[in-house]
Amino acid sequence: MRRTQLSLYEARRIALAAQGFDKERPQGPPDARHFRRALNTLRLLQLDYVNVLTPAHFLVLWSRLGAYDRARFQRFVYGRREFTEQWAHEASIVPVSSWPLLAYRRSTHQMHKNNPLRRIRNRTAYLDAVLRQVQRDGALTANDLPPVPGPRRKPGDWHRSIPRWALEYHFARGNLAVADRRPNFQRVYDLPERVLPVEHLSQSVGKNEAQRRLLRIAATALGIATLHDLADYFRMSPRETAPLLADLVDEGHVTTVSIDGWKQPAYLSAHARLPRSIAGASLLSPFDPVVWFRPRAERLFGFHYRIEIYVPSAQRKWGYYVLPFRLGAEIVARVDLKADRKAGRLCVLGVHEETGTDRGACVESMAQELRELANWLGLDDIRVTRHNDLSRQLADLA
Repeated sequence: MRRTQLSLYEARRIALAAQGFDKERPQGPPDARHFRRALNTLRLLQLDYVNVLTPAHFLVLWSRLGAYDRARFQRFVYGRREFTEQWAHEASIVPVSSWPLLAYRRSTHQMHKNNPLRRIRNRTAYLDAVLRQVQRDGALTANDLPPVPGPRRKPGDWHRSIPRWALEYHFARGNLAVADRRPNFQRVYDLPERVLPVEHLSQSVGKNEAQRRLLRIAATALGIATLHDLADYFRMSPRETAPLLADLVDEGHVTTVSIDGWKQPAYLSAHARLPRSIAGASLLSPFDPVVWFRPRAERLFGFHYRIEIYVPSAQRKWGYYVLPFRLGAEIVARVDLKADRKAGRLCVLGVHEETGTDRGACVESMAQELRELANWLGLDDIRVTRHNDLSRQLADLA
């Protein structure tokens, strides 16, 4: 596609198509082919295990594939050696081909100043002993390591045991890889050579070349993006990214375009598609790449979005766990959801439409999406808190 000027609506369609929303959900139960296509389209799936509704990364796949077997997806990710966990955007599932591209980041990883490992005696000897146990005994979890007394917790400290901190450190440094996840989501660690294909372990890619490749991946995954959008995808520095992006322009991997209403130049991937329209509807995870970089979501969709999990209840504007609702190429509403598993109920605690939304189309599509979500989560009932006209209409349909 050779364009130098795009409308905002065209940019939205390109962005959504790059993320797989130009394709219909599978008609039958999603299988390995669908999982592979979705993950290769995203190029990374940010992991988040907040379970107010369902872990957020499961929802990212559901938005694109509809109802799927989560256990089957877990077996696909951890059993086929095509994908692995790594620090990418945040902790993420990535193709195994990304392992050597992220080596420069692993090699420079340093413990955070508040890491409790810093405050235990004989830290180096302890970390070496942990690694030797994995080498000797094979894959293990933090619970398989002997307990170690750690320093007294301070307010705000993460609730991790010392063994878990040690395993996480070795994972971040690349000494260990994630071999599996237990049903309670606990990581199982093993040596990389027992988890990853040898061809990716043996590759050596310098930092500059690795960042160039990551930037190309980000451009393909986003379709259309600014410098800061592209840098954010793999958490790279915009300052370091800028000269690499100029190289990609010179090489024809991306082209510079202007988008109506955008102050910054945009970069269009050579692989970008511009479908005539984007159909369907979907609830989006708070950590979906379509909305996770909040400046881009606002610039692209006119959608101002913030997570309010850590905001005191009285100060929240929209709710605790609010999901954007996409209808076609627009984000038309936001919904505060909670799964009450004990009662078997999907709770709609709040729903708010965006300015200019066609309420009739919105509420009908949203009701259908909520019914499908409840079915997928194994919830028998939907309870809508009636607090405005949109919620009252939704309650009548859901």
